[in-house]
Amino acid sequence: MPSTESARAALDAALRGEGFLLFDGAMGTMLQARGLAAGEEPERLLFERPEVVASVHEAYAAAGAHVATTNTFGANRRKLPGDLDVRTTYRRAVEVARQAGAPLVAADIGPTGALLEPFGPMTLDECEEVFREQAAAVACSGADLVVLETFGDLLELKTALLAVRAACDLPVLATMTFGDDGRTFLGVTPEAAAVTLSSLGVAAVGVNCSQGPDGVAAALRAMAPYTRVPLMAQANAGLPRTVDGRTVYDLDASAYAAGVAQLVDAGATIIGGCCGATDAHIAQVRELLEGCAPAAPARVPVFSVASADRVVTLPERGTDIAVVGERINPTGRKAFREALAAGDLDCVLDEAEAQAAAGAQLLDVNCGVPGADEPALLESAVKAIQAVCDVPLVLDSSDPVALERACRCYTGKPLINSVNLSSESVASVLPVAARYGAALIALCIDDDGVPATADARVAIAHRLVERIEAAGIPAQDVAVDCLTMTISASPDRARPVLDALSRVRRELPVQAALGVSNISFGLPSRRLVNASFLLEALACGLTLPIVDPLVPEMANALDAHRALTGQDVGLADWIERHANDVAAQAPVRAAKVEQPDAAMPDEPDAVALWVQDMILRGRKNPVAAGVARLLEAWDPGAVADATLIPALDEAGRRFEAKTFFLPQLMAAAEASGAGFDLIKAATPPDETPGKGSVILATVKGDVHDIGKNIVGMLLANRGFAVTDLGRDVAPEAVLAAVRDTGVTTVGLSALMTTTVPAMAETVELLHREVPDAFVFVGGAVLTPELAEQIGADAYAKDAAESARLLEDRR
Repeated sequence: MPSTESARAALDAALRGEGFLLFDGAMGTMLQARGLAAGEEPERLLFERPEVVASVHEAYAAAGAHVATTNTFGANRRKLPGDLDVRTTYRRAVEVARQAGAPLVAADIGPTGALLEPFGPMTLDECEEVFREQAAAVACSGADLVVLETFGDLLELKTALLAVRAACDLPVLATMTFGDDGRTFLGVTPEAAAVTLSSLGVAAVGVNCSQGPDGVAAALRAMAPYTRVPLMAQANAGLPRTVDGRTVYDLDASAYAAGVAQLVDAGATIIGGCCGATDAHIAQVRELLEGCAPAAPARVPVFSVASADRVVTLPERGTDIAVVGERINPTGRKAFREALAAGDLDCVLDEAEAQAAAGAQLLDVNCGVPGADEPALLESAVKAIQAVCDVPLVLDSSDPVALERACRCYTGKPLINSVNLSSESVASVLPVAARYGAALIALCIDDDGVPATADARVAIAHRLVERIEAAGIPAQDVAVDCLTMTISASPDRARPVLDALSRVRRELPVQAALGVSNISFGLPSRRLVNASFLLEALACGLTLPIVDPLVPEMANALDAHRALTGQDVGLADWIERHANDVAAQAPVRAAKVEQPDAAMPDEPDAVALWVQDMILRGRKNPVAAGVARLLEAWDPGAVADATLIPALDEAGRRFEAKTFFLPQLMAAAEASGAGFDLIKAATPPDETPGKGSVILATVKGDVHDIGKNIVGMLLANRGFAVTDLGRDVAPEAVLAAVRDTGVTTVGLSALMTTTVPAMAETVELLHREVPDAFVFVGGAVLTPELAEQIGADAYAKDAAESARLLEDRR
C-alpha cells in the first residue's frame, strides 16, 4: 500500500511526465459485487453502510492505487435523493476514503445527467448552479484533487471545470468518453477536447469509460499532439455482457494490464480503470507500470483554437496560414446591422455558412450594433453559429461583458479579438481570456494610440506579450496585429506595418494577424490594392489574415500562397479550384501621362475657374499663385466665396458620387488651405472672414481619429475656427473645452461600437450643462437613427456633409 508521501511524489512526477500515478478502478462494479441493488443510489451507502464503501477503498489501496476516487459520481442536486445534501455527501465521502487508508483522495464529479440547450432542457445558468454547488462542497471536503469524469458534452465539462477552478486550487483532472466512431455522443472529437481542456487549466486531460484499452488508446493518440498537459486513461475492462443476471466484462486482470500497455505507449501517465476494472485489475496494472517508463510526449508549441469538433493549429514558425472570415460584422452594412438589432440571426448564419464554404478556417463574429445589447447579441450569435457550423470562432468585441458571455457559452477554445496595451484593455480583457483559456489577438496599441513607426509597434508587441504571459496565457496562444492603416490618408503607412509584422514573427514566438482590407479605405479598385497588400503581408509572415473569403482576388491570392509555400500538399486544392479557369487577357493599360499645368489666364473670372480646377487636382502651389493674382482684383471675401468654397463643394459632390476618393478629397482640402492662408493674411484683423467656431473630439475609449481629422481639415479650410481635442476624450473634458472657449458647436466621432455609450454620455452632459449646445456626430458605427437615439442634434456621414451641415446653420 503506497504511503501518502509516495503518492504525492507519484502525482508530481506524473504531472511532469516523469512517472506514473495509479488511480483506482470502478466503484460501481465493486459495490455491485458487495450487494448494491439495481437502482439503489450509491451515495446513500456513505451514510447507511459506510463500511461497504470503505472496503472498496481498502481493496484498491492494497492493490497499489495511489488515489481513491470518492463515491460521489452522481452527487449533484439533480441526481441525489432529496434527503441527501451535496456538501454533506462530499465531506462524508472524503472522510470514508481517508479512514479506509487511501493515500490520496480525488473528489469525483460526473455529468449532471441532463442535456444542455439546444439539445436538451437544461439552461447554461442551471448547469452552472449545479456545478457551483458541487465545487463549493469539494472545496471544503478535504480532498487532495478533483476528477471530472465521463463527460460527453464539452460545454458541460467546461462549465464544471470553471466552477471548480473558481472554488478551489486543487489539481483538476478531466476525462471525456468517446464511442467507436472516435467522438462523444454530441460529436466532440478528442482533438477538440484536448485543445479546449488543456487551455482551461486542467492538470491532466484524458479518456475514460465506453471502450476497452484499444479504443481508449486510439482516442489518446488523437489527443496527444494537441494537449499541453499530461494524459489520463481509465478504460473499461473490455465489453460488458450479462451472466446469470450480472454484468461482467470480457477482460480479466492479466488481459486488461496487457491492454494498458497501449495506453502507456499513447502517452498516458495517469492510469486507472473504469467499468469492470476491479482491485485485481489495478494490481496487475501496478506491476506493469513498475517495469515501464513514460513515453516521451511528441509535442511542439502550436497556436490552437477549436470548436467542438474542429481544431485549427499553426506552428510557432513557418508559412502556414489560417484564414479568418471577416463578414460577420455590422460596420458599414445597413441591412446586416438592422437585422442584428432586430434579433434576426439568419444573416449571421448565412454569412457563417458562406464563408466556411469559401474556405474560412475561423469566423470573426462582431455584433457591435450601436444602441443594441451587445453582450446578449454576441452570446446569441455564438450559440446560433456553433449549432450549425463547426468552424472555430473569433469573438470580436472590446466589451469585457460581451466577451465573458460569449466565452462562457462557446463549446471550444475561442480566439478573442482583441486586447491592447492600454491599461483599460489589459485590465478588462486579459482576465476573461485567462479564465476561459482563449487565444488572443493582441493589437499594437498603447495608451497613446497606434504608433507610426515599426520600432514602436514592435516594442509594444514585446511589452504586450510579457503582460499576457504574466496573466497566465502562453505566448504561443497570441497573434499580434501590427494594425493596417489606410494608405489613402498617407501613402507611407504600409511599410511600417509590413516591417513590424516581419520583426514580430522573427522576435516573438507568436502568430501574426492583420485586417487586410483597411489598407485601401478611400481608394478606387480596392480589391486590387487589398490582394496585393495581402501577398506582401504573407511574405512578411502573416499567418492569420482577416479577409473576405468571398472576394475572388483574396481567395486566389490565398490559394496561391498555400500552393507556393507547401501548405497545399500536392497542389491538390489549387488544381481542384483552378483547373477550369480561363486565363483572361488583361487589357494593356496605357501609362498615365501627367498633363502640364495650363498657364494661368489673365482675366479674374478665368483665374477663378483655373484655381477651382487646381483645387480639384490637389495642386497647392498653383492655388496659392492663383489666389494671389485674384487678391489683386477682388476683396478677400469675394475670392473665398467665388473660388475656394465652390471648389470644395464640388470635391464633396464627387466624393459622394464615388468619383473622388479619400486621397482626392484630402488633397483638395489641403490645396484650398493654401488659398485660405493668403486670404487670412490679406484681411484686416477686424474683418477676418469666418464662419464660426467648432470643437471636435473622438470620444472616450476610441483611438481612431482619421475621420475626425479630415472633418477638422475640411472645416478649417472652409473658414471655420477648429479646436481639436484629439482622441479618447472624456465627456468632462469636452464640457470643459466648451466652457473655456465659449464655443457651443461640438462634433463627436466614434469608430468603435463599444464607444458609442461614451458618445451618448457626452451628448447628454453637454445638453444638460450647456442647453444651447449644438452637437453633431459621425463615424463608421453611427446612423441617423442612432444619432437621434443618443440625443445628438445632427448626424453627418462624412467630412463633406459636416461642412454643409455647419454652413447651413450660419
